[in-house]
Amino acid sequence: MSSHILQTINWDKIDLIPVIVQEIDTNEILMLAYMNKEALDLSLKSNIAHYFSRSKQRIWKKGESSGNIQNIKQILLDCDEDSILLKVEQIGGVACHTGQKSCFYRDINSGQSISKAILDTNNIYSIIDVLYHTIQDRKKGDPKSSYTALLFNKGENTILKKVAEEIAEFTYAIKDKDEKEIIYEAADVIYHMLVALSFVDINPDRIKSELKKRFGISGIEEKNSRT
Repeated sequence: MSSHILQTINWDKIDLIPVIVQEIDTNEILMLAYMNKEALDLSLKSNIAHYFSRSKQRIWKKGESSGNIQNIKQILLDCDEDSILLKVEQIGGVACHTGQKSCFYRDINSGQSISKAILDTNNIYSIIDVLYHTIQDRKKGDPKSSYTALLFNKGENTILKKVAEEIAEFTYAIKDKDEKEIIYEAADVIYHMLVALSFVDINPDRIKSELKKRFGISGIEEKNSRT
């Protein structure tokens, strides 16, 4: 595809440009995402949609985990040259990480889904990703029926207190050499840590990226690098 659009956008004033993604055959709106200059350049060169994830703070190729990539058929720039319409062929028929065809599937008044998921994504994404997105979805749920919603409703102090409590229980299980209890308490720690990360809107993918950076670096070097 032509790189003219890449030069047209004033990147000195725009860090991220919003991208409306539309299925070319049906004109259905599939999602809203963002691109930085590098993501747009990769998209132009490969004809496959690449975006910049604000939650993961990195470039991501759409469908990199699920295989449901988006083949770009047309790119349109709006009159103010500050947003893009991407017309795509959606491979797999699913654009949303929830398994819905489109990311726009919930009624704003009822909060209920107006369509059924057409793909079970539990076997595609890691359990950490699935759990984090479930926690995100339940942030504004009913505290009377959702423990996760109850934690968010009670706020930061309660969330952090639970993290500390679960870590303490995990250490006691280690001391007791109780394998079953160790696994159980470790799962509790991970769940409550994900709730805390969700509270400050930090995607666990950023933790994974930080861990990847540390490969090949000794623990002493890593600690020294912080200062």
